[in-house]
Amino acid sequence: MDAVNRFDTRTTHALVRLEYGIALAACVVLFVLHIGEVRWLPAVVLFAYIDVLGYLPGALAHHRAKGARIPKAYYVLYNVMHSFATQAAVVGAWVLVAGWEWALLAIPIHLLGDRALFGNALKPFSVPFEPAPEFARPRRELVTS
Repeated sequence: MDAVNRFDTRTTHALVRLEYGIALAACVVLFVLHIGEVRWLPAVVLFAYIDVLGYLPGALAHHRAKGARIPKAYYVLYNVMHSFATQAAVVGAWVLVAGWEWALLAIPIHLLGDRALFGNALKPFSVPFEPAPEFARPRRELVTS
């Protein structure tokens, strides 16, 4: 993928996921090494709120729409909540107000897990909110090596 050709082959997509996976592993290792210091309620809330606010509203709207397009606001909400920039601001604000804590690793674990394990990225307006098979065809037609 480059600035002109905004698509990946299977190989390049796998390599990008591998890079996210390495960062995910580092965060999980840090989390496990400090598991005795993790406050669990903040960790669970920080992990879950990204999807509660950013994914579930759009997913519900998509399923209720029964194939019709949903408002772009759902895409924006998903992208804002799943942005490393937004979540870095959340972590920064948390640290300024309450100080550093290991529960904050729940945020990069969530974002990196989405990208590494599920292959999810930010959502463009031009595709359905949920994955659709008709968009897989152009990818198969690309050279995959």
